[in-house]
Amino acid sequence: MTSPESRQRFLLSLLTLTIAACGAKPGETNSEHVAAGAQAPLEGHAHVLPGRPVIPGIEVLLSDSLHLVKDRSVALITNHTGIDRAGTLSIDLLFRHPDVRLVALFSPEHGIRGEVPGGLGVQSTRDPETHLPIHSLYGETRKPTAGMLAGIEILLFDIQDIGARYYTYVSTMALAMEAAGEAGIPFVVLDRPNPLGGVRVQGNILEPDFASFVGMYPVPMRHGMTPGELARMIAGEFGVAADLVVAPAQGWRRGASFDQTGLPWVAPSPNMPDLESALHYPGTCLFEGTNLSVGRGTSAPFRQVGAPWLDGEALALRMNAKGLPGVRFEATTFLPVDPSDRKFPGDEVHGVRVVSTGEGYDPTRTAVALLVESHRLSGGRWQWRADHFDRLAGTDALRLGIENGAAAAELTAAWEARLGEFEVRREPYLLYR
Repeated sequence: MTSPESRQRFLLSLLTLTIAACGAKPGETNSEHVAAGAQAPLEGHAHVLPGRPVIPGIEVLLSDSLHLVKDRSVALITNHTGIDRAGTLSIDLLFRHPDVRLVALFSPEHGIRGEVPGGLGVQSTRDPETHLPIHSLYGETRKPTAGMLAGIEILLFDIQDIGARYYTYVSTMALAMEAAGEAGIPFVVLDRPNPLGGVRVQGNILEPDFASFVGMYPVPMRHGMTPGELARMIAGEFGVAADLVVAPAQGWRRGASFDQTGLPWVAPSPNMPDLESALHYPGTCLFEGTNLSVGRGTSAPFRQVGAPWLDGEALALRMNAKGLPGVRFEATTFLPVDPSDRKFPGDEVHGVRVVSTGEGYDPTRTAVALLVESHRLSGGRWQWRADHFDRLAGTDALRLGIENGAAAAELTAAWEARLGEFEVRREPYLLYR
């Protein structure tokens, strides 16, 4: 545990980093380095400014704010997505740095190298490269224990999030923040861009009664925030006390998606191979709570939905007739090979491919319409994984409404007002413009 004098010095460092790295006056959140201008770009038309590449938080920490970790015993929560612009792991950057004492690692779901299938526990072990202990935060323990944090003077978090509520890395971050606060250890988020951009906020808001490790807080399905911004909101709105600082991703603008950052894409989890799958994930992930396949075990997970009994042609026809903005549907057949959800291995699966075509695409509303029509076409073969679906949906109202024959528009009618309230609530915690 750090001394009161050490914590006071750290808190002064927090203010210095927040102001200097973000280029803002005290009390402001928009930054010259981060925003690169006062007006957010139009959605879908943002770009990395010439000569101003996006620089991830790990590089900001080591180049501008080394004093935060210099000569301290440091622990790092990370996985294979924690890299610099050249693709070097943050583990190696910190371990090899002469002024940093990296003494322990913490692993989220999928393991430190991102190779463990979703839902399977991760074992505590030792890193073969650095020989450092790796404490699992996705097994019997999901919150760092006092024993794990013994001797640690600062705890870092560096993981690429996907931008959807139901992704466990942010839950790992929140619980680690809480543990760090209880131990009196400073917590630093090495920030990274939201791969889906930070402008659009979509879907419903989680109801507190349905909070779980796949969605802990009342945020939308697509929240439009970076890990650092979410950490600030978790501390400011949801009662997690921590000595928190965010090393920002310099040069990122809210309207920029990941393919506009110049950063290398590394699949954050085994079934998130590319940005196209990530784009559809805030919607199609809801099908994980049914007996339909989302394409796990194929080259296009979360971009297609189906079942052996489903009539893909009829489903595509019904969906295209709705005229949903920014999306079209193509009948498809796919063959899951060793799917991690164990749905239809080796069977021909019929359904639809979801294709984004333009600016107005909302994967969450699209998924609700697709759930309604898939449910109707499946008849008695449809099955819910009710508890899991409700955890993902953040409510049981969506499932019950579909069962009772409600139309998609009726099921999503209340979303807009609550999204507006959320956008107002999140505003003080935003770091980028």
